Amino acid sequence: MSWLRVLRVVAVVHAVAVCVQPIAIGIYLNGSTTGLKIHEPVGTGLAFVALGQLIVAIVYWRRGGRLLAPGIALLIMSLEVAQIVMGYTKQLAVHVPLGVALIGSAVGFAAWICRRTASA
Repeated sequence: MSWLRVLRVVAVVHAVAVCVQPIAIGIYLNGSTTGLKIHEPVGTGLAFVALGQLIVAIVYWRRGGRLLAPGIALLIMSLEVAQIVMGYTKQLAVHVPLGVALIGSAVGFAAWICRRTASA
């Protein structure tokens, strides 16, 4: 399996997990604490998935892939770390719009990396 294929799988899994977050917090806002019990560990796990995505993107780039891939993966991972900090410190004025930006970034990256133009 090529590193581009591995990166594509990781990026899609990451994007899907990011999209679960607003659903989980919506369940919490509806009055069920289960939503928060889902939102918190998925959010923390996303940082580890983003780290894995960054590592795969670096290997992909070092094997002849596009430099843009690890650059975007690093940006997404950095934003997710900031997102976790904003969530735990209850800075919702930053946490909510940053979450929206992360959904767009993760889905956009997954869509781009799955296109033929992403290959070197």
